[in-house]
Amino acid sequence: MSTSEIATVLAWHDAVNSNDIDTLVQLSSDDIVLPTGDDDPDQGLDELREWATTAGVTLEPGRMFVHHGVVVVEERATWASEPAPRDEAIAFRVVDDQVVTVVRHTTLEEAFEATGLSEADLYES
Repeated sequence: MSTSEIATVLAWHDAVNSNDIDTLVQLSSDDIVLPTGDDDPDQGLDELREWATTAGVTLEPGRMFVHHGVVVVEERATWASEPAPRDEAIAFRVVDDQVVTVVRHTTLEEAFEATGLSEADLYES
């Protein structure tokens, strides 16, 4: 279990929440993948910049689970388009201290199923 993966994901959250696009880009790989729910995921730093400047999201991380470069975070997300907060889970793939993939899931169980992680992978600081 690597604390650098957790640190990267937490810094990524901070950059999103403070709209610090430069830091967000530094924490992300050049070919970052942001699945959109359709068959054509968004990919690359230009797509990330566009998402970060238009999404209007605030992410409040909760419990985190980590194993072999995959970090699943329970989230309380507030979107500008839907101001009522919602609980969800986001799965991050981290390689060399950079986020390479971000996938939103409706539930923690769905994120576990997609990533192979479980409650046993709970990160305790």
